Amino acid sequence: MKTPDLDRERSERQVTSAVFLKAYNENLPVGFPQASPKYMKDFRKSYPGLFKQENVWSLDQHRKKLMDWLPSHIKAIAEPAAR
Repeated sequence: MKTPDLDRERSERQVTSAVFLKAYNENLPVGFPQASPKYMKDFRKSYPGLFKQENVWSLDQHRKKLMDWLPSHIKAIAEPAAR
C-alpha cells in the first residue's frame, strides 16, 4: 500500500487567500519578494483565467506563476514613483 504524499496534498489543496499568503511567504527562497494582499489582488486582476472561484488559491496552481510575475510587477509600480 502506498503512503499518502502529504506535500502533494498540501500543494493541491484549495485554500483561502490568507492561507495561501502565509504558506507562500513562509517557504519563499531568499531574495524573492514577499507577497501581500495587494499584490495578490493585482495578480488576480492580471490573470483572471487562473481563478474559477473568488477566494480560492492553491500552491500547485498559483505559487510559481506568482513568483514569476511578482518581481516585474513590483518594478513596474516602483518606476512611476521614481520619476
